[in-house]
Amino acid sequence: MAPSFLSVASFVEAILRRRFSSAGLSLQTLSIDSETTIQFWGPSPSSSSENKQKPSLLLLHGFGPSAVWQWNRQVNPLSLSFRLYIPDLVFFGGSTTSSASSEKNRSEIFQASSMGKLMEKLGVERFIVVGTSYGGFVAYNMAKMLPEKVEKVVLASSGVNMRRSDNEAFIARAKCVDIAEVMLPSSGTDLRRFSGMISSWRLDYVPDFLLNDFCQKMYSEKREEKAELLEGLSIGKDDKTNVSPIQQDVMLIWGEQDQVFPLTMAHDLKEMLGKKATLKVIQKTSHIPQTEKPKEFNDIIMSFLLAPSPSL
Repeated sequence: MAPSFLSVASFVEAILRRRFSSAGLSLQTLSIDSETTIQFWGPSPSSSSENKQKPSLLLLHGFGPSAVWQWNRQVNPLSLSFRLYIPDLVFFGGSTTSSASSEKNRSEIFQASSMGKLMEKLGVERFIVVGTSYGGFVAYNMAKMLPEKVEKVVLASSGVNMRRSDNEAFIARAKCVDIAEVMLPSSGTDLRRFSGMISSWRLDYVPDFLLNDFCQKMYSEKREEKAELLEGLSIGKDDKTNVSPIQQDVMLIWGEQDQVFPLTMAHDLKEMLGKKATLKVIQKTSHIPQTEKPKEFNDIIMSFLLAPSPSL
């Protein structure tokens, strides 16, 4: 591993952190209970009164590197209209828990409960939640658990309707033994394969030493705990889904060429969620449209979140 001052990945991360800071956010840490600590980017304590009048927006990242790597193309445009809260989910970035390892304490429902506690500790009474992929699992459960607090929901590339057969099909497409082998790359070769699964970009000509540097930076920490999170998922264990309509308006955003959760799952999910769900498909993108086509992604979010809710 290269020293941090020689690491290209460390240099890139420093630039991404500056993007968050330039959007008026500061990196903070908060103990939400006696066992769990959450690191998050949130409004600076010295933020203006004008900023405090904006609606609150919670952004939940997917299974991968910390939040700065996944939401860096959204922070500046969204900060113009929203008061942003961007946490690292438990066992990602600087967030952790000492709770005993069990399916209950490693599930997406535990993550949802933790994010709910974070917002309560911060005194945020009502908010919008946007989740991508694994973060969408968390966002969906937050909407179910906290209907009086969650105003609108955006699920991006998030197959909350995943069945066991969908999980098995993804592992087969990735040509791996299990889900952890796909989601927790440990070398440049693994990262090249992972990138090919989640994006339309190909890293065939990127040198191994550079990919190894990024892999070390983004995936080396808390690997055992993250594997426990994958084992703890309640979604994808059965041959039937456990999705029901929620009371909030829901926007589904999907990449046309998503190889993790194919587009057919998006159409099925829209039907399961009912009349309050809308689906927008971003052409020529895969599993991370917020990175591949950020302007289109951001425009969809802005038009949905700033539109008045229809009268009941």
